[in-house]
Amino acid sequence: MFTGTAPTGIESGMQVCVAGTVKEFFNLTELDASDKMWEVQGTVDELPATDIEVAENETLDDALERYEGMKVRLTQDSELVVTRNFGFDFDAFRNNMVLSHQAPNFKPTQLYIAGSEDAATLAAANDANQLFIETDQKAPDGVVPYFPGLDAEQGYIRIGDTVTNLEGVLGYSFSDYRLVVTNEVVASDFVRDSDRTAAPEAFADTNIKVASFNVLNYFTSASTIGGDLNVTCDDQADADASRGCNRGTKDAAEFALQQAKIVNALTAMDADIVGLMEIENNGFGGNGALSNLVTELNAQFPDEADHYAYVVPVEGDLTEGAYLGSDAIQVALIYRPAVVSLVGDAAVVRMPEQHISGENPDGETRQLDKFQRDSLLQSFWVMGDQKLSVAVSHFKSKGSGCYEDWIAGEFEDDPADLQGRCNAFRVSAAETLGKALETLDGDIIALGDFNAYGQEDPMRVMTDYDAASAERKIVTAAGTSIAGVTLDDTAREVGDGFGYINLADYALGDDAFSYTFDGELGSLDHAVGNTSVVDKVVGVEDWHINSVESTLFQYSGRFTGDLVKSTNPYSSSDHDPVIVSLKYEEQVQSFKLRFKNKSFFWVQPAVNGEIDSNRPWLRWKSNRKYTENSAYLQDLGVGYGDSVSLSVRLWGIFDIPCGTAEIDDKTVAVFKGFRCKIK
Repeated sequence: MFTGTAPTGIESGMQVCVAGTVKEFFNLTELDASDKMWEVQGTVDELPATDIEVAENETLDDALERYEGMKVRLTQDSELVVTRNFGFDFDAFRNNMVLSHQAPNFKPTQLYIAGSEDAATLAAANDANQLFIETDQKAPDGVVPYFPGLDAEQGYIRIGDTVTNLEGVLGYSFSDYRLVVTNEVVASDFVRDSDRTAAPEAFADTNIKVASFNVLNYFTSASTIGGDLNVTCDDQADADASRGCNRGTKDAAEFALQQAKIVNALTAMDADIVGLMEIENNGFGGNGALSNLVTELNAQFPDEADHYAYVVPVEGDLTEGAYLGSDAIQVALIYRPAVVSLVGDAAVVRMPEQHISGENPDGETRQLDKFQRDSLLQSFWVMGDQKLSVAVSHFKSKGSGCYEDWIAGEFEDDPADLQGRCNAFRVSAAETLGKALETLDGDIIALGDFNAYGQEDPMRVMTDYDAASAERKIVTAAGTSIAGVTLDDTAREVGDGFGYINLADYALGDDAFSYTFDGELGSLDHAVGNTSVVDKVVGVEDWHINSVESTLFQYSGRFTGDLVKSTNPYSSSDHDPVIVSLKYEEQVQSFKLRFKNKSFFWVQPAVNGEIDSNRPWLRWKSNRKYTENSAYLQDLGVGYGDSVSLSVRLWGIFDIPCGTAEIDDKTVAVFKGFRCKIK
């Protein structure tokens, strides 16, 4: 009811008869009683709440319109689930939570090609499938007013939880329906669809695990922590400044919490090769963030066979001989030397820069100088002789604009194709990475934070983009160069995709996600592999320890007040780890063992004193060949590299030794003139 000014003589609990005009005010249905035509009828008991029900074939918005202005309640039959955890809403400029009907909303470009009608349809459907959960007063830091039992171990909220027993008055503001809560709920009122797990799923027959993990600005350069300065720092004061070169915490207690959460997550992941993102670019020495993390991680494993080392590029590939690229953060690779071994040196894949000026639709000209983080590529021997190459990348974020956004007038806004800003710049990065991998043989996995959802242009370039049949062509960024060498002066159409398979999509289908933003789930973190590695995949998991959890439990205390945190792995980052479980078969090495009879007699070849019962005799002037597939040697348990005793029996009676040999691809025993020799 709109009264124009605060009414007098009316208090809560009074029953009032009002005359006025029903109208819409910015889509809020209200009774305009500004003429003060009302009359108090008496008092009433507390009004009962009406259960919200969403009928079949109607949107959540359609259903909520029926309840606008009413006191309502959520039940399990309402089927309203958390699609955005309690956090900051930039429209209302306060903390709140968002619900959707039946299932959380998914990012349109995670499921559908960017710019497609399907993507636009899902975007509209998502917009009509939101209910904001508000409180009358702005929530204090670290507090969910209607859930006083909030804590990091038991009273938590996860995206996908069905919310029950929540009551309040339904209103409409900032273009969305908002339930202003009037009661409190307990932990059991959040009905889990998918609860926390202490560790990722263990897939049968796995013998190699490869993972990707964004460690949320793991920085050690603050003076309270004592690490080296990163490549962007001017001095220690810069690293300690509130808006200085250190993007992580500068508080020792917060860092200890962050370190514990990240290490506990990595320990539970128990992967053999891990690509890391957002670790401070302060060198590969013993006082860098990477060394700090690996040292603490190894302390969790008493068996040295479980310990990690980190990949160090050759000095000539590093900025100033010490840093990976020129950003404050870098990518990194850690691995278990007892499980895999390095094949040669790591390769630093230089990523494009953008240097170009342009004019926006308002006639303003700006010089755009944009950069990306270098990728890191390392090949490993698995099971001794099988090669697996892993590339870790962290493409340009969607948060700031590039040249293409500036000239389109979308420098401060989300572009119309829903791919976020700097999309073409990420396309250039994807093409650069794909070309760097083309010369490799063996198995290949490219993983990391690509800052692109599953069906956006950069991921399609890495996977199955077909340039000839595409309705909307994918193009590179203009004004790009790599290490001073021009890449593209103007935008250019890319060719076909590189043909990698998105491993999470392959294993999980449309259920794959590793990140949440603005109430929509999707994957920014990917692992793509070539066809040979796909044959070895036994399972893939987006371990949901972060994307569905509340940011209130992250290490930072800036907006969390007195909320008690935990060292558990949940909310250790804002991205979920992606874990690929592989099964490598031990390769049977091929070999050839030959017996040559150059005598005029029949003999019986023997290995370790045993005769081939199926073919005992080798006639004169003839040869016999055995390989790894020969049943005779398989029964003896003889394989490549084994040391064996070879001999021949003349006439089946006299044993004539040839000698001892290690079986390889050219082991030959020759009998001639009553003597046998190994050649």
